[in-house]
Amino acid sequence: MTKRLEQGDPAPTFTLTDATGKDVSLPEKGTVIVYFYPRANTPGCTTEACDFRDNIESLGLPVYGISPDKPEKLAKFINDHGLNFTLLSDPDHEVATAYGAYGEKNNYGKKTMGIIRSTFYVVDGVIEHAWYNVRAKGHVERIRRDLGL
Repeated sequence: MTKRLEQGDPAPTFTLTDATGKDVSLPEKGTVIVYFYPRANTPGCTTEACDFRDNIESLGLPVYGISPDKPEKLAKFINDHGLNFTLLSDPDHEVATAYGAYGEKNNYGKKTMGIIRSTFYVVDGVIEHAWYNVRAKGHVERIRRDLGL
């Protein structure tokens, strides 16, 4: 089982490729939201991404969405849904594993390995809040409520 991160843990650093082919790294300073989702343009992932899109101004923070999808698929996802935040490609699940967002999960009664829908509130390189096994619908409202945003 992959170790889950908790408040106070250092956020695993990363440099991943975005939808335009540019490398993007986790900033050392500042506050960001990092979330992991299984696959672009699927119903649950689209619901979650559009929720971030529609509420990004009220969050007032940069958002990084990370999935195993290739940059070309991320670009299509952005274009299809007018997403206004950064999507990053983690094809080997290295970053997802480091965040405890890749591992065994129960999918309709069947155990499989995959992305565990998870979100992290990172401040100056430290995990301030971690949510695992989140529901796609209404998740951004939960973040806002939990963080008092």
